[in-house]
Amino acid sequence: MIDLPIANDKPKREKKPDWLRVKLPIGEDYKRVRKLVDEYKLHTICQSGNCPNMGECWGAGTATFMILGNVCTRSCSFCAVKTGRPNEYDEDEPRRVAEAIQLMQVKHAVITSVNRDELKDRGAEIWYQTVRGIKELSPETTIETLIPDVRGNWEALERMISAGQEVVSHNMETVERLYRKVRPQGKYKRSLEEIKRIKDYGKRTKTGFMVGLGETEEDVMEILRDLKEVGCDVVTIGQYLQPTKMHLEVAEFVHPDQFLKYKEAGMEMGFDFVESGPLVRSSYHAERHL
Repeated sequence: MIDLPIANDKPKREKKPDWLRVKLPIGEDYKRVRKLVDEYKLHTICQSGNCPNMGECWGAGTATFMILGNVCTRSCSFCAVKTGRPNEYDEDEPRRVAEAIQLMQVKHAVITSVNRDELKDRGAEIWYQTVRGIKELSPETTIETLIPDVRGNWEALERMISAGQEVVSHNMETVERLYRKVRPQGKYKRSLEEIKRIKDYGKRTKTGFMVGLGETEEDVMEILRDLKEVGCDVVTIGQYLQPTKMHLEVAEFVHPDQFLKYKEAGMEMGFDFVESGPLVRSSYHAERHL
């Protein structure tokens, strides 16, 4: 008897390598952060984005807060954040975020948000009030804001970044050749322009992108050169991990040696700092980038 292949058989997905193992969330500091996030009804990109470093960061008493709700108007094919029609934003959110950060005694706070394309100001006023609220309650706390694509609304951008934060980050997410597949509602050149304008405003600039989506080494060198040209100060490079079966599959698990090669290339180009590794995310070890 001959066993015939089953038509629905699919090739097995590549198993995650050992270097992508992460620690489980444990410890009293982790529990304390979790309690504050729940008590103040806050959103964190750590949870919404399925960040692999949540256990480490929360265990150290830090978290990246996500404002303007947890529903995004974009539908990027890599991102675990919910997409759809968001509810009205919460005008009391800036106060709750500021109070939670004060209670956590955070030394360096990272704030990010979903895209709110339906809002005329892209959520800029909530951004401004959140940063100002943190500065008022915790004047010693330094702040990094990881802001979305404002779709060329440069007036909104200026409002977002004028509240006194020390670092402003905007993620490129992927190389130019893969933009249409990975970030269909974004534009590579527009995001570069946003970073340039942030730099021209006088802010310390930062961006992040993923590898393992099908890019080549030359693609990575090209985006690094483009970022250097617009004045970006800090770059983070990490491994793409598929959040669900509905998202893009991983094309490759990039070896740590290749990440080191990208880091060395970036430093040779003159970036102030390049954080490059399989588990690196844009807000991972953000206090080092100040």
